Amino acid sequence: MPDALDATPYDALLLLSFGGPEGPDDVVPFLENVTRGRGIPKERLKEVGQHYFLFGGVSPINDQNRALLDALSKDFADHGLDLPVYWGNRNWAPYLTDTLREMVRDGRRRILVLATSAYASYSGCRQYRENLADALATLEAEGLELPRIDKLRHYFNHPGFVEPMIDGVLRSLADLPDAVRAGAHIAFTTHSVPTAAADASGPAERHGDGGAYVEQHLDVARLIADAVRERTGVGHPWQLVYQSRSGAPHIPWLEPDICDHLQEQHAAGVPAVVMAPIGFVSDHMEVLYDLDTEADAKAAELGLPVRRSATVGADPRFAAAIRELVLERSSIERGQDVTPCVLGALGPSHDVCPVGCCPARAPRPAAAGADSPYA
Repeated sequence: MPDALDATPYDALLLLSFGGPEGPDDVVPFLENVTRGRGIPKERLKEVGQHYFLFGGVSPINDQNRALLDALSKDFADHGLDLPVYWGNRNWAPYLTDTLREMVRDGRRRILVLATSAYASYSGCRQYRENLADALATLEAEGLELPRIDKLRHYFNHPGFVEPMIDGVLRSLADLPDAVRAGAHIAFTTHSVPTAAADASGPAERHGDGGAYVEQHLDVARLIADAVRERTGVGHPWQLVYQSRSGAPHIPWLEPDICDHLQEQHAAGVPAVVMAPIGFVSDHMEVLYDLDTEADAKAAELGLPVRRSATVGADPRFAAAIRELVLERSSIERGQDVTPCVLGALGPSHDVCPVGCCPARAPRPAAAGADSPYA
C-alpha cells in the first residue's frame, strides 16, 4: 500500500456538474430547470430539446461524470488518498442540494468542490457558487449543521488538463489524409458567452477585452499549438472560435461561430481543419451536437476535411491533476508553502474567488468565495 496522503482539513470532494437528461421524458423538465425564471414557453423548450431527442433524449454528460468519479476513486485509492468523492448536479439528478444533504448526514464538515468547468466565467464559476449558496440556504432552513465549502482553483493550465488535449490534437492531425495534414488549421473551440459576460469574467483587474475567459482560453490554445509544433516540426495556424450560442440575436456574443469559421477557412483555401474543443471537460451535448453533428455537416457541405479532437474526459492524467489540486489546496489550508503546478504565461488562478469576480447582472449570494455568507 502507498503511504497515506494528507487531505486535511478536508473530509470529502464534491464533483459539481451541469447535469443532463437520461431519457426522452427528462428533456423538457431538464430544460425547465436550466431556464427557470426566464419565462420560456414549454413549446419553445420542446423545440430546443430536439438536439437531445436526436440522441434518444439522453445527454452523455452523466455517464461521463460517472466515468470521472470512477477515475478519481481509483487514482485516490492507488495513491493512498483517503478522501470520499460525491457527485451533485445543478440541473438534474443527482441534484446538488440532495448530495450536500447526504454529505452532511454522513458527517462531512469540510468539503472541497471540483466544478466541471476549467475557466473563469459567470456560468462556469460564479453560477456554481450561487448554486452552492442556494443549497446551503435550504439545508440551513432544514436545521442541518452547515459544512464549510471551498472550491478548487481553475485548472485550465494544469498539465494534467493540457497534456491530454495536446495528444488529442496530435491524433487528429495524424488521422487527416497525408495531402492536407501539413496545411491543416486548428480551430480551438469553446462555449460562446455574451461579450459583456466575457469582459466581466475573472477578478476585476482582468475585466475588459474578453476578460479572464478569453485570456485563459488563448493561453491554453498557445500551449497546445506550441506543443504540436515542437512535436511534429510543423507550425499550424490556429484561432480561438466559439460555439453553442443560445442567446437573443440582439445581444452581442463572442464570435466567430465554428460553422462560420469553417466556411471562412474553406474560402481562404485552407485544406483541412482540426476542431479542438478546449473549453469542455468532456464530450457532452455541446460537443456531440454542435461539433460532431452541426459542424461536421457544414464541413461535408463544403467538402472540407475535418477532425474533432478529444476532450479530457476521464483521462488518468486529469484524475491525477485533481488529486494534485486537492493536495495543493489542503497544504495551503494547513499553512504550508506550495508551488502550484501550472503551464503557460498566466500562472495559477486564485484559490478564493475575490469580491467582484465574474459578477452576475443581478447580485446573488455565492458560497466558496471571499464574499460568501457561509464562510
